[in-house]
Amino acid sequence: MGRGKIEIKRIENSTNRQVTYSKRRGGIMKKAKEITVLCDAQVSLVIFSSTGKMSEYCSPSTELVKILDRYHKNAGVQKLWDAKHEHLSNELERIKKENDSMQIKLRHLKGEDINSLQPKELIPVEEALENGLACVRSRQMQYLKRLKKNERSLEEDNRRLSYILQHQQQLAMDVNVREMEHGYHQREREYHPQMPFAFRVQPIQPNLHQNK
Repeated sequence: MGRGKIEIKRIENSTNRQVTYSKRRGGIMKKAKEITVLCDAQVSLVIFSSTGKMSEYCSPSTELVKILDRYHKNAGVQKLWDAKHEHLSNELERIKKENDSMQIKLRHLKGEDINSLQPKELIPVEEALENGLACVRSRQMQYLKRLKKNERSLEEDNRRLSYILQHQQQLAMDVNVREMEHGYHQREREYHPQMPFAFRVQPIQPNLHQNK
């Protein structure tokens, strides 16, 4: 008996659905490659799974974009991306022109490629350089002012620290002097009680031998 026909409907079981997708995707990719080789055909195949993963195949002799262009020409339909891409292309061209113009102006400000400029064209270059120089000098002045302000602040801090140090040194010297005076008086009080007898000067006795 031959195999019965499989009813074509959505597979509810997610695991079975994924297995079937992988098998059939491989099969259709294989068929696309075979028809490319056997029949010298240009084939482009794009598949998106239910999870959004893309698989693609394109004949080695062509590109996907070229095949899509041929499709649009033969089908007589407007390109899906024409309007959007035309706007992006125009915007890109505009940005490119602005960038080229800015590069030229930058070279002129550096003193490059100015031999071809007319006197009227040199005027805005000169003005731009003067404005730039004025901005640089203004910035330098701001920096110098801030530097002087920091210098004054450091000097004030140094004077304050010097005063505090001198004050602490003076306090330490006063404490040492008081301690020395206290020690001296203490030793003096301890020394006097050790002298119970006072010295008395005796008169000199006459020489007895002289009397004889």
